[in-house]
Amino acid sequence: MSTVNGGISYWYANEGIPDPREPLPGDATADVCIVGGGYTGLWTAYYLKKAVPFLNITVLEARFCGYGASGRNGGWLYNGIAGRDRYAKLHGHDAAVRLQQAMNDTVTEVINTAAAENIDADIHHGGVLEVAYTPAQLSRLKHFHAAEIAFGEKERTLHGARETAGRIRVTGAVGSTWTPHGARLHPVKLLKGLAAAVESLGVAIHESTPVTEIKPKHAVTPYGTVRAPYILRCTEGFTAGLKGQRRTWLPMNSSMIVTDPLPASVWETIGWEGRETLGDMAHAYMYAQRTADDRIALGGRGVPYRYGSRTDNDGRTQPATIEALREILTRFFPTTAGIPIAHAWSGVLGVPRDWCSTVALDRSTGIGWAGGYVGSGVATANLAARTLRDLIQQDSGQGGPTDLTALPWVNHKVRKWEPEPFRWLGVQAMYAAYRTADRREATGRTTETDPIAKTANRVAGRN
Repeated sequence: MSTVNGGISYWYANEGIPDPREPLPGDATADVCIVGGGYTGLWTAYYLKKAVPFLNITVLEARFCGYGASGRNGGWLYNGIAGRDRYAKLHGHDAAVRLQQAMNDTVTEVINTAAAENIDADIHHGGVLEVAYTPAQLSRLKHFHAAEIAFGEKERTLHGARETAGRIRVTGAVGSTWTPHGARLHPVKLLKGLAAAVESLGVAIHESTPVTEIKPKHAVTPYGTVRAPYILRCTEGFTAGLKGQRRTWLPMNSSMIVTDPLPASVWETIGWEGRETLGDMAHAYMYAQRTADDRIALGGRGVPYRYGSRTDNDGRTQPATIEALREILTRFFPTTAGIPIAHAWSGVLGVPRDWCSTVALDRSTGIGWAGGYVGSGVATANLAARTLRDLIQQDSGQGGPTDLTALPWVNHKVRKWEPEPFRWLGVQAMYAAYRTADRREATGRTTETDPIAKTANRVAGRN
């Protein structure tokens, strides 16, 4: 049986693309207009409408809700947030600790809210296990573990090879770190349930309605313009398609494969009874989950970036990328070598120039935004949405400052990416360096991170 390639994602093939909602019928007004029908946009609509039921809220989505990263991700609901270390340097360690605690709490918030709204998203609260399988990776893992403890993750545990195999038998794993602040889920089931909850509250969602330009108090579409005191940009990896936003966030490409269901005999060799989400300490890292129907869904970087910040249409993935992901799968779990790959797909995520997620509201224009999650958006989008809610309530006089509006990522300013061709050349060189560093570390004995990766991190602005 051949691999299905593209078609948005396996999650949509499994769950089905929903019936289309009506596009915007013409010019309209609202109290809040949200551009983007992914996790950020829908969670923002949900929390705003819950807080202020009389608000007239409109969500505009270019294709259909969850067409972008929200419907293509690896199903990792976890407490990672891009930019925490930089925020510690800019605002102090205690501020970054508060940000990390907010992310820890966000995992529980999503789980509890899904239960309260009767959203069955195959959520399993098994935590996150990140493994090392080279001496250099083990050294990075120990530093990472110590850093997480320093930022308040007291429940995190460090494991050697034997303890790691007791959770998941990754071939060659020499150590791991585990946090309880993570869960596996089905991205599209969560997305569909959230969209239904938002509509039940009285929020208008218009699909097939691309926004071409955001101006103060105006969201412009081919079907008409929505005028509202607050316009919120929640477009993540598709932000570059908006007028004037080409260099705001780079649309980084990530690819995934999912296997056929694995037989019980294969699971006996792997373990994974705890259904933790699984990652590694490679520079070109992987991420995986054991799905509710006993498949392995695994992702990583393929072709990292398309020239001119272009995005794909349907998730189609290059054969070489599919094969590279299969090689990671069989390196981790050799007994999966004969298991067919059922589906492969790709999608884009938003990367700011300094690799820092942000949430902001410009009080002079009423334009707000959130994103730049760098692949950690399933949980971060929820925290961003609750923060946007508080910022709007504060600005409109319906509330004051809150713990969320005081977090260090609020109103953080990021410089733009370089123009082409420097943007394309830089990203291609960066990931070529990471792949080279991973190969050198895999064949070497040193515990030091490869100098090539260190240089790539500095040039990319990740340090």
